[in-house]
Amino acid sequence: MSAVVTSGDRCVGTVGPFAVEVPWWAEVEQVVARLREVLGVPAYVLRLLGVDGGDGMRDGHVTYHVEAFGTTASLPAAALFAGDDPLRARWATAAGLRGLFDWARDAVGVPLTGPIEQRKTWNLAGLFRLPTADGPVWLKALPPFAADEARVVAAIGAVDPTLVPTVVASAPGRVLLADLPGEDCWHAPADVLASGVRRFVRVQSVLDAPVPGLLDRSEPADDVRALLDRDLGLTRAEVAGALALLPRWRELADCGLPSTLVHGDFHSGNWRSDRGGPPVVLDFADAHFGSPALDGLRLTDFTAPDRKPAVRAVWVEAWRTARPGSDPARALAIAEPLAHLYYAVRYQEFLDGIEESERIYHRDDPASSIRSALASA
Repeated sequence: MSAVVTSGDRCVGTVGPFAVEVPWWAEVEQVVARLREVLGVPAYVLRLLGVDGGDGMRDGHVTYHVEAFGTTASLPAAALFAGDDPLRARWATAAGLRGLFDWARDAVGVPLTGPIEQRKTWNLAGLFRLPTADGPVWLKALPPFAADEARVVAAIGAVDPTLVPTVVASAPGRVLLADLPGEDCWHAPADVLASGVRRFVRVQSVLDAPVPGLLDRSEPADDVRALLDRDLGLTRAEVAGALALLPRWRELADCGLPSTLVHGDFHSGNWRSDRGGPPVVLDFADAHFGSPALDGLRLTDFTAPDRKPAVRAVWVEAWRTARPGSDPARALAIAEPLAHLYYAVRYQEFLDGIEESERIYHRDDPASSIRSALASA
């Protein structure tokens, strides 16, 4: 990777190229650690400038725009990069990052024991760790098209406070969360996965009225039609095939599951468990009001093939218990292509809300999701 380094209004120069072990473009912890060694001050990746090679959000030669507050380093001449973009994220500018950090330092309520550490940044979020004497606090910055995570956490916490993290403070487009010990649940034992499914389904069965401020996707057919009116590079046959799937939403409603608060990205990588304890669910940026079958499918899609049947069975049984007389197994079958259509709409919302250089993350996703819907049907 390489970095074009600025300090305030001054373009300092370039660093790199050099290699990092983590291939994902948005995972920048190793990048900023290396830059701090070179520059002698904390450095933060603001945004992606370009990628040569690579695919699927990873690999290739990546060039970042990096802010190094107060550096006096003298570096080789910098490559040119684009100026201001009206869709640039607040945390992708030096001034926006300073304002975000100032707010976080005030809101955390205790002195920091070191510089703020950057974990991840891209068009959907900036994630930072604030070290304090009482343990780390996590700062998450969000774009305007993301759900209000603090509001979602409050709604879920009113039913089951053990299922969500503690919100330290929040403001529009930002939230401070208490640290959660443990590890992500990608490879969690079966009983941990079952606990997460049953507890989340119980909450969803209660939260069957719209949460103020969340997008209502309980009847998203019109959103899909509007998307299909755009030039996505689809053939006429593909557009017609996608339109033919829309009546499935009426069939889905007949399965007896309520419209409810949907996580939107309910794979187990967005759960945390401490030493095999009950998992806590994170990352509600895609939360909305809609069909819970979307979460059931997202979970099984990201589960290892040999574990899918068991996880699916737990989800189905949890809904049969929560809503006697419902048919959650049929709901999953009907909803499979509909989930891909929902994600096509969501990916287009990302593209419509982010600057040009960051669109490489999602550029082909709407069309490929629609094709996945057709294939699954």
